[in-house]
Amino acid sequence: MQLSVMFVASLMIPVLILTYTEHNPLWTSIACVMIPLGGYTLFAALTCHSGWMVWLGFPFIFLSAFQIVLSYLFGNSVVAADMFLNLRTTNPGEATELLANIYPAVIGVMLVYIPLQWLATTHIRRRVLLRSQARMKMVVTGAVCFILGCLVLVCGCNRSIKHVVRDELFPVNVIYNMGVALSESNKISNFHTTAKNFKYNPQRHSSAQCREVYVLVIGEASRAASWQMFGYERETNPLLSRREDLVLFKNVITQSNTTHKSVPMMLSSVHTSQHRELYHRKGIPALFNEAGFTTYFISNQSPQGAMIDNLAHDALHVEYVGPPHLDVQLVEAMRKALKEEKSDKILFILHSYGSHFSYHQRYPREFARFVPDDDVAVTRKNIEMIRNAYDNSIRYTDYFLNEVISTLEELDGVSTAMYYCADHGEDLFDGTKKRFLHASPTVTYHQLHVASLAWFSPIYKGLYAHKVEAARGNTMAPATTYSVFHTMADMADMRSPYIMRDASLLNPYFDYGAARYYLDDHNRAVKLDRNIGIDSEERKFFIEHGIEL
Repeated sequence: MQLSVMFVASLMIPVLILTYTEHNPLWTSIACVMIPLGGYTLFAALTCHSGWMVWLGFPFIFLSAFQIVLSYLFGNSVVAADMFLNLRTTNPGEATELLANIYPAVIGVMLVYIPLQWLATTHIRRRVLLRSQARMKMVVTGAVCFILGCLVLVCGCNRSIKHVVRDELFPVNVIYNMGVALSESNKISNFHTTAKNFKYNPQRHSSAQCREVYVLVIGEASRAASWQMFGYERETNPLLSRREDLVLFKNVITQSNTTHKSVPMMLSSVHTSQHRELYHRKGIPALFNEAGFTTYFISNQSPQGAMIDNLAHDALHVEYVGPPHLDVQLVEAMRKALKEEKSDKILFILHSYGSHFSYHQRYPREFARFVPDDDVAVTRKNIEMIRNAYDNSIRYTDYFLNEVISTLEELDGVSTAMYYCADHGEDLFDGTKKRFLHASPTVTYHQLHVASLAWFSPIYKGLYAHKVEAARGNTMAPATTYSVFHTMADMADMRSPYIMRDASLLNPYFDYGAARYYLDDHNRAVKLDRNIGIDSEERKFFIEHGIEL
């Protein structure tokens, strides 16, 4: 019976953690403890072969271990659908980097579950059986707990039973989220069938009588709060801050705090509230192809098997640069293409590695301005080194973007423009909650507010002075990353039923009154206002950076 008790107790660890972190109403908390306690106990008593039951319960062990690690990273919330999609789309190198730096949590779950599995194997080999009397006690105890939990759920949560079961009851909520992730994966796999016949049918209102080169740079995990040009006290933008030819967009919010959702939404014309339509439309490369451009998608990240790849592969030229994955390699690839390409109309999409964890590995050592910046474990005691490394990665992004602009400046007689926007931000143990990373099921200011800017060549300014002037007037426009597609289309002066000019940051009639939305874990568009569930501390962060909710 000892093994069965250990099994049930180990599975209850994440349940108790969530009871503490989620701050649910009393009746909800009681139901969310009693139901899994009863369910796990009944499961363990299904047969007298307790060792086999532990191994058959390995899926529960996996989910419990996953939840404990997630709680260590984010402090609260259940394993979300996005977490499972991240497992599908994250390359092994990124996963290894993260696991190596959260080893306290990894070691913790290993100390809990590996001895349990070893003991279960020993019981199987020795044919240790659970006595009938002990099994009966477990059945009665489990049944009583489960029934009481269900009664509490029905009587105490009668108006929100579906919500509690789907979103709060571990591990049912995780299994539901796994189903959501599998559904999304299936849609991703079928994209080329569902979007096969989609056309933008663009028309150009006017076009330059010279060569045109437009560049979209997709940033990674670059929060606006750590950019010198956005008010940060550290010198993280020594090169860009000296330029007088940049336009900053200081009020841009991401549509999702996860790369696998944010980047496809940036590349697509689909509004946040139309997420299902994402799998039926092509993206920016297809739009520019139809308009007669030669398109390049150059990525510093590995192919992920996600929607990013589906949209990117519509480009006429797709290149994934190899290790060491430093973003300046994107500039080198672009320079090579510019020398070899004869087309008069070119679009480059540069997908950077930016400030993706592990930050220490995102820049050469000569960019280590803030030290110490050692690659250390993700713990609160290492906050200084982690922030130093992150800020150094922003300095390298500053250098990288300046190199992109310098490359465009060297093109004689060419109309060029560049737009940069990060896919999402990052938590760096900010405030009292001390949250870290991104992709948490509950959002924060630092994950939502992203760096965004544009640059225009003198020739482009001469041709499209009204667009450049509009951009300068939209510095504080309340935009989301939904504007990326429409800004790029407007940059090339395109028209199409799918191009929303009032969402373009180059349009003097940008819709300042439009509500802003972001995608929650279940891909529902949630309005970004005072009712989104953030606490007073997070609201204060928004206000301090001039963002009204």
